[in-house]
Amino acid sequence: MPQDGEDRPSGPAAIVPPHRRGEPAQSGRREGRVELGAFRERSLERGVNPFVYWFFRALFVPFFLVYFRMERIGREHLPRTGPLLLASNHRSFLDPFVIGTLLRRPVYYMAKRELFEKRWQAWILNALGAFPVDRGTGDADAMATARAILARGDCVVVFPEGTRVRTGPLGEPRRGVGRLALETGAPVAPVAVIGSDAVRRGWRIRPRKVRVRVGRALLFPTLQQSSPAAAAAVTARVWACVSLQWEWLGGEKAPREPTAERDRARAVSHAA
Repeated sequence: MPQDGEDRPSGPAAIVPPHRRGEPAQSGRREGRVELGAFRERSLERGVNPFVYWFFRALFVPFFLVYFRMERIGREHLPRTGPLLLASNHRSFLDPFVIGTLLRRPVYYMAKRELFEKRWQAWILNALGAFPVDRGTGDADAMATARAILARGDCVVVFPEGTRVRTGPLGEPRRGVGRLALETGAPVAPVAVIGSDAVRRGWRIRPRKVRVRVGRALLFPTLQQSSPAAAAAVTARVWACVSLQWEWLGGEKAPREPTAERDRARAVSHAA
């Protein structure tokens, strides 16, 4: 994700990826840039492939409910229309698909660029709503794509930890979710998934119980450009709610956050 201190265009151009404004792409490596841009372009212009998306959903939902005994809690908190950010912990490759079953409309999510190196896999993931992100390189294109998807009223799944955290308590969140919330005005629904990390052993998919819980969506003030402090405060507030869902499901508790971070999160919450 891009650094919070960098300059970005304001107004309508702020939601258009740089490669569509005639600016150099920011995907980090020279090789594969055109392909990454093409996948983001497809997410923006055509969205999910309806035939692929709804076919796989028709397969996934009953399979998850039966084989994984999937339990979905709090779905009534999710708005049926309008932009929505779903902020979740990340334990398994299965998480985006589990979270996608919470709503009866397509969801989009960032996936690491390595998953787009095989053409057949990249095509399927892109058809299901994934668009590439170059983790750790300040990927302005991926953030701009997420803002544009939210601006048109769709849903975006964000994993604030930035990568999978396989064991123990939740990891530390990055402030990108706070920036998206502030710069788009989209409500943020805190989500926790538990049990998905026990599903896979090598290539074997085992029948382990998976549970997912959603809290009430959070609203924050809309800013044309967020500051690092504001983004960090919003992220802390969102992550505290994700942690609440996680602990309710029986997840291992994370160490208490510093008092200063907690006070900033409360201040932003009251301001909202």
